[in-house]
Amino acid sequence: MKTLIKNAQVVLPTGIESVSILVEKGRIAAIAPAIQTAVDEVVDATGLHLLPGVVDDQVHFREPGLTHKEDLTAASRACAKGGVTTFLEMPNTVPAAKTQALVDEKLALAAKKSLVNYGFYIGATPENLADLKTAKNVPGIKIFIGSSTGDLLVDGQDALERIFAETTLPITAHCEDESTVRANAERFADTADVADHSRIRDHEAAIIATRRTFDLAKRHRHRFHLLHVTTGAETELLDDHQGLITAEVCLPHLMFSVDDYARLGTLIQVNPSVKTKQDRQQLWQSLLSNQVQVVATDHAPHTREEKQQNYPQSPSGMPSIENSLALMLNEVHQGRLTLSRVVETMCDAPARVWDIVRKGRIAEGYDADLVLVDLELTRRVLDEEQVAKCGWSAWHGCELTGWPVRTWVLGHEVYREGQFKTDRLGQAAVFDHKRGGYWATGD
Repeated sequence: MKTLIKNAQVVLPTGIESVSILVEKGRIAAIAPAIQTAVDEVVDATGLHLLPGVVDDQVHFREPGLTHKEDLTAASRACAKGGVTTFLEMPNTVPAAKTQALVDEKLALAAKKSLVNYGFYIGATPENLADLKTAKNVPGIKIFIGSSTGDLLVDGQDALERIFAETTLPITAHCEDESTVRANAERFADTADVADHSRIRDHEAAIIATRRTFDLAKRHRHRFHLLHVTTGAETELLDDHQGLITAEVCLPHLMFSVDDYARLGTLIQVNPSVKTKQDRQQLWQSLLSNQVQVVATDHAPHTREEKQQNYPQSPSGMPSIENSLALMLNEVHQGRLTLSRVVETMCDAPARVWDIVRKGRIAEGYDADLVLVDLELTRRVLDEEQVAKCGWSAWHGCELTGWPVRTWVLGHEVYREGQFKTDRLGQAAVFDHKRGGYWATGD
């Protein structure tokens, strides 16, 4: 099957050009192919922009064990609708993915259910160093330094030293200092105000844990990716990356601040917590300056009934994956950043950070994971139109300009203007960690 996408404005690594793209056997066969090339399908993309598919490196799709909140079928459809063609999922499912066998079980589930491409982190515990040293077919090791329960919580210094010293896979972490969070929680033990969530999971908790992991990464010369930066103080640490450290910001922290609790309440209760308007402004500045390389979602859905419980019974986390690209395209429409920067942070950089083979760019030989977007299309985010299983969005009622309209995974169209094609599924992402990560492949 040969497909020619023509008349689109194509976002290439070198800039935006009006060229045709030839897709064959799941790959990008040619950019600006010969005019006489015979094809099976022609897609006229006049007036639209063609982007590489989004790579979201931080999601919680809840399967196995918590499928009343989300599952791989619904979540991968939400990905396809939102222009996300590859996701990397966190290990805190039930059971937690802390051994190769449990990672392999999740890979097998996705092979039967996921409409888009997928990968799964292995979770660190204080006791599974042998599993971490031998893990394969994973993007990296996930450590919860705070904000977890059971044996996925790793905050003891000896265990952290051994993980950084004795493993070779890239490491990523949720960085909130557990002792600080617990001490703050005792101070606000009688609270029923969700705004206190940002006082419990405060700036100090984030900064202490971030400094701690940066020290570990630098002393042990170990690649480290900082998840969901939330404070301006953390961004100031990122210039001294030493070719080892990358970072990301997630949509809840880019889009909301503590001032939004009055309007949205527990819907924007997330871990780490949202911070001040000034922090939010510094996050945007760090994104524009490349102090922060990646934009992700931390898609972490709960049912509406769960989220509507009074604080602190309400769980932290929110869905966002099917609106993530549209939210960022709306920022392009408003002039905050360029379309090329959206592609760099949502497609190219996460693929490079995690050494994903043939993903993140529109280039010859790369996988034909593509999304066609209409930068002039204006729609509202509506709860009743959400594909994610929980069926709600913190952006309900928001009007956005710039939306995905068609998505291809490995050259196969999986979504077109509200309709899904489910006759073919995605594939497991391939990781080549000999590539050396983001800083080894350019800036």
